[in-house]
Amino acid sequence: MGDPAGVGPEIIVKACRRLLPRIEAGGLRLMVIGHRSALDAARVVLGETLEFAEDTNAALCFVAAGEEMAPIRFGQIAPEAGRFAYLAIERAVELAQSGRIDAIVTAPLNKEALNLAGYHYAGHTDMLAALTHTRSSVMLLAHGDMRVGHVTTHVALADVPKLLTPERLRRTIDLTHAAVRDLGIDAPRVAVAALNPHAGEGGLFGRQDIDITAPVVEQCRADGMDVTGPVPGDTVFVKLRGRQFDAVVAMYHDQGHIPVKLLGFDVDPATGMWRALSGVNITLGLPVIRTSVDHGTAFDIAGTGVANEESLIEAIDYAERLAARRNGSVGTTSKAHV
Repeated sequence: MGDPAGVGPEIIVKACRRLLPRIEAGGLRLMVIGHRSALDAARVVLGETLEFAEDTNAALCFVAAGEEMAPIRFGQIAPEAGRFAYLAIERAVELAQSGRIDAIVTAPLNKEALNLAGYHYAGHTDMLAALTHTRSSVMLLAHGDMRVGHVTTHVALADVPKLLTPERLRRTIDLTHAAVRDLGIDAPRVAVAALNPHAGEGGLFGRQDIDITAPVVEQCRADGMDVTGPVPGDTVFVKLRGRQFDAVVAMYHDQGHIPVKLLGFDVDPATGMWRALSGVNITLGLPVIRTSVDHGTAFDIAGTGVANEESLIEAIDYAERLAARRNGSVGTTSKAHV
């Protein structure tokens, strides 16, 4: 559920309502882990009669992440909300590692609330890495044919060149390549975005693209992978959109996020406000499958009934596809968790 004071409870209820035909047909099972009172409050806001069974064998069920110790109010940062965000992930990891669920899908959390609760992580990804004892992970953003792996994410731009090592770049390429294969493309074409403008312009704007990226790309090609780069950042995503590539490896957070979110947000031309968004965050390199919505807790609209569930449904769909591929059981029922 992520932070129960955010839009998580609301988009979960909305997504489950829309997915109910598939659930009732036996094609999907969903287990919601989080805060029961917040889930019920969201049902009231939406006028929703959909039931979440306490029986974990049910196709649509609810599991409390912990004991409720204090009231949680939509739109308010609170340690209790941060505590539940952590407990939900902890429980989900236990279930995934024991084989009870096939994948984890996360609604957004609030980093301030998480830290107020005593859990000093930057977000879900760091928590998942710690709980699964994973050395490092890679963020992949996906929106339709736009698939973008990231060498670095939540770091200062000034630190990116220091973090661009051959080992880190190769791991990002390998994980991105493998993820695209898991999504059904058997021979992925991966482009590596340049760090510097014009790929460094022959060294005038920095040598990272020449000294680090080019040799790693050459080695990938020698190993039989279809990898191209460094490709200047101002054209690589146009080529990705033109389907010249199946994925791009971006060097830093905004380089990869801006093109995906620009295409994923549906903006009302009359008001300038976004009406819906599409896009999924997939964490690569973990021993469990994890996908997530590509938006925040939206405290300003939490509890009002207007949050859009499209990104969550897309995240569930990606989790299903990845789980089916990993289990070698394409077309069978998946047990996802949100």
